[in-house]
Amino acid sequence: MAASKVLVWEDPRRIDKVGHLMYPDGQNKGRGSGATDTGQFDREEEVLWPDGCAAMYRKEMLDRIGGFDEDFFAYGDDAELGLRARIAGWKCIFTPEAVVRHHRGSTLGKDSAWRLELIERNRLLLALKLFPWSLLCLNPFYFAARVVAGVVAARQGAGDTAHFPGLSGKWQMAKALVKGDWGALKLLPRMLRKRTAIRRLRRLSPGDVRRLILAHRLRLEETT
Repeated sequence: MAASKVLVWEDPRRIDKVGHLMYPDGQNKGRGSGATDTGQFDREEEVLWPDGCAAMYRKEMLDRIGGFDEDFFAYGDDAELGLRARIAGWKCIFTPEAVVRHHRGSTLGKDSAWRLELIERNRLLLALKLFPWSLLCLNPFYFAARVVAGVVAARQGAGDTAHFPGLSGKWQMAKALVKGDWGALKLLPRMLRKRTAIRRLRRLSPGDVRRLILAHRLRLEETT
């Protein structure tokens, strides 16, 4: 896989993402997101996976592991494909010479409760399908820590909570998260069947996958 340097469409001096990072509950975010582009990422290096807005995948890889999981529909589908590819032994290289500009959140809008619901649902689906049990069992604790960090950010008017102002906005966010989790649980049997099927593709051990995720870990303060 190859990841490009993705810049913010409205302000190409700012980075949208240069590869991806992941929090241990399955939430993922672009590496370098929001930073001013001063060339600090202008070197070819291995990253976790590419963002789906501008990625290159080997046909041989897709023939072996399959394409996007249509159960994800939108948001996190590239994360699931990328992590599945890593589990199957493929790698991802960030190529800074490939530069694109991206309208972030333009599919549904940053203030869309449905967008938030899908992101939360797919976060949990990804973990259920691909995470090693040693990390999956800790998922509720990591998620709780992230919720607390989000509440702190909300009190400061920062983070994604800024797109849902006021008490009504926070209630809308809470409902979207609950609906997302419920939607994921309804798909639990299907994800567990897919989890079993991953065994025939596996090249990394569960311990290897855990170390890979933690090596490309998104910091708690970056999740808000």
